[in-house]
Amino acid sequence: MSPLLEVHKLSRFFGGLRAVNDLSFTVSSGEIFGIIGPNGAGKSTAVNLVSGVTKPTSGKVRFQGTDVTGQPPHKLVQYGLARTFQSTTVFGNCTVEENCRRGSYLARYPGFFHSFFSTSKAGEMRQASDSRVAEVLEWLDLHRVRNVRAADLPYGAQKTLGMAISLMAWPKLLMLDEPVAGLSAAEADNVRDTIRKIRAEGISVVVIDHNMRFMAGLCDRILVLHHGQELAHGLPQDVLSDPNVIEAYLGRRYVKA
Repeated sequence: MSPLLEVHKLSRFFGGLRAVNDLSFTVSSGEIFGIIGPNGAGKSTAVNLVSGVTKPTSGKVRFQGTDVTGQPPHKLVQYGLARTFQSTTVFGNCTVEENCRRGSYLARYPGFFHSFFSTSKAGEMRQASDSRVAEVLEWLDLHRVRNVRAADLPYGAQKTLGMAISLMAWPKLLMLDEPVAGLSAAEADNVRDTIRKIRAEGISVVVIDHNMRFMAGLCDRILVLHHGQELAHGLPQDVLSDPNVIEAYLGRRYVKA
């Protein structure tokens, strides 16, 4: 079986800066795949390239066997690839339920004609959206706050709501850019449990972060980036004990220790 996502020799140069350089990796169906690295390693640039936010200088991205290199994010969502961003991207004045409902239009929108004239097609899509909202809110334990304004939620819950909005697009692969940035250890543990629930629903996940404790307890495989290139790749216990990884994170004097 071919991988769900294939990244082949992907590069992005900004003038003389090689933000990502000759990067290759694959993600399988049902996998939680992690990308870690020190600040400035190229993690966010890598996910921006895969998710269509930034066009690559060279290289290929294939999703479910289709070449999607350079496709814009709204097209990739229709293929089944969705993402979140480092900062919370919620509609603060809308309720949790309203935020999710808006997310459903990322991949399934009946069009102006059907919406304006309330055709049967629009009705069917609204019904499907209602079912999906209830489903996603239940998955992520947001059903108890469905009528709360997003701006009134704690920061950790806003992060979870961002995932919920992306899940409304019925993705096959969800990419999470630093989902625990700014969260306490307890909040990070809650996010880890949420990501496991998402995988249990048959959705593959790519997680980008620099929190080694969080990633070690979550990912099936980990790719380490340093200066835009692969530094190590493999099982979490092998990658995090690699002397080159320890040096990149903590410095040369910690390697022998």
